[in-house]
Amino acid sequence: MKEFVITTDSNSDLLPSYIKEKKIGIISHYYDLEGITYGEDNLLSAKEFYDKMRAGIMPTTMASNPAVIRETFQNYVNEGYDVLHISFSSALSGGCNNVMVGAQEICEENEGAKIIVIDSLNVSLGQGMVIMKAVAMREQGKSIDEVAAWIEEHKLEFCVQFTVDDLYHLHRGGRVSKATAIVGSMINIKPILVVNNEGQLVSNGTTRGRKKSLATLVDNMLSTMGKYQNEQNVICVVHGDVEEDANFLVNLIKEKLHIDNIVVNTVSPSIGAHSGPGAIGICYMGEHR
Repeated sequence: MKEFVITTDSNSDLLPSYIKEKKIGIISHYYDLEGITYGEDNLLSAKEFYDKMRAGIMPTTMASNPAVIRETFQNYVNEGYDVLHISFSSALSGGCNNVMVGAQEICEENEGAKIIVIDSLNVSLGQGMVIMKAVAMREQGKSIDEVAAWIEEHKLEFCVQFTVDDLYHLHRGGRVSKATAIVGSMINIKPILVVNNEGQLVSNGTTRGRKKSLATLVDNMLSTMGKYQNEQNVICVVHGDVEEDANFLVNLIKEKLHIDNIVVNTVSPSIGAHSGPGAIGICYMGEHR
């Protein structure tokens, strides 16, 4: 059985230590801040990035670079590997299409090359959890085709929901109207958002107040986990530079589920540019989104 590598993009929000340990190939998404383009080796820390947003400096984002995609895949093919790429939701970025085009070109130019691209229809560590599962299956000796088939069948069971602290950034990204953002902020409305089966970001209700919104995330998770509630799968918490709220959410999850297998990371700039400082979410396995 031919060895295969697993690749993804920087929007998967995997911990750097995990990426290094499991040798995950990363294709960068980019963002522009104050006329400087960041990505790959040119990065701001999460705190630097979110502090700039708090100061009113707004970033713009760009999808993955087709030339970098081709180079990445070509290098793995040259080394004799098959490639399984798990992409950020195609409903939210053109990056998935760029990867599919690049993979097809490399396969056409290299006889015997095999590159499978999966649209995760997911974001952040929801996408990251798909990669974790792929890595675990590879370590169990599964082939690239077996792993890809399992993911395609089960990818809608990787769930993401989150809330934001400031409606302005959702308005800026076209997710809510200006009037909704203004009125909602005045009366402390906090939206609950989910990634749906089409990989789109959609509303799943509102709450009043920050702590209530965090508790609602956990309640919603419990109501959709079904059989997975008893399987002790990893649960992930992602946040836009709000460690105190992330710790509160982690403790709430532990209290409800009595598990310690919780991964916490910051939301990457390419996503955080749209969700803003203070965004926070839960990623988990559920019977439905």
